[in-house]
Amino acid sequence: MAFEMANIWKIILEILILWFIYYIIFLFIRGSRTVQLLKGLIIIAALLIITQQLGLMTISWIIAKIFPISVLAFLIIFQPELRRGLVRLGQIGAMLKEEKVIDEIVKSAGILSKKKIGALIAIEREVGLRPYIESGVSLESRVTSELINTIFMPNTPLHDGGIIIQGETIVAAGCLFPLSQDPRLSKTMGTRHRAAIGLTEETDAVVVVVSEETGAISVSIAGKLTRDLDKEVLSKILSNLFSAHKRKKSFFDFLGRRSSEN
Repeated sequence: MAFEMANIWKIILEILILWFIYYIIFLFIRGSRTVQLLKGLIIIAALLIITQQLGLMTISWIIAKIFPISVLAFLIIFQPELRRGLVRLGQIGAMLKEEKVIDEIVKSAGILSKKKIGALIAIEREVGLRPYIESGVSLESRVTSELINTIFMPNTPLHDGGIIIQGETIVAAGCLFPLSQDPRLSKTMGTRHRAAIGLTEETDAVVVVVSEETGAISVSIAGKLTRDLDKEVLSKILSNLFSAHKRKKSFFDFLGRRSSEN
């Protein structure tokens, strides 16, 4: 009886370990282009098994030769994503510096507002922004108000489009966001504000907008735009949104975040 119970617990432990591994892999690739290639590898592996079972030796031999090459290509092409994932894994339990990041964003928004320089700042949360990151120019730089201000300076190469922040990093600039097609929006609303609303309609990101015409600061959340904010209110909104993550990430939250990683 004791032997049978021991075996049952071993089986349960193996299932939990496998589930945990699959979960981590899913979090690493979620929201990235890795998903499509992984689907391709799974299809190739399934075809290999089917052709072997049906005795289609020629096709099976061809697929067997292609599969190792596909795996090697996967490792080469997605080496940056894999590297960033391993970095995240090694940083479990690291203290967040979101308050510092929020301060830098608010400081930058205030300066840009006074100078009436347009800006579009997206902050990633749980849903990965990989497709939008790939539309811009990779930066992988620490969040500072000086860098944000420089990016959005008129006539600079990256001032059009938006920047995307993952954790403490500006991962890309000059990114293209989807424009909202909501017919209820005012016809006078500019492209930046429509892009902010469009991105937050499709993801859970938070987007800060500075109007080039008026210098007004706005923030978009869940497809809703709150306009004419001052620095204090903007800081309070961002702090409240990220208060659950201010101190320390739990293990799963840490892995699930798409910092530049994804």
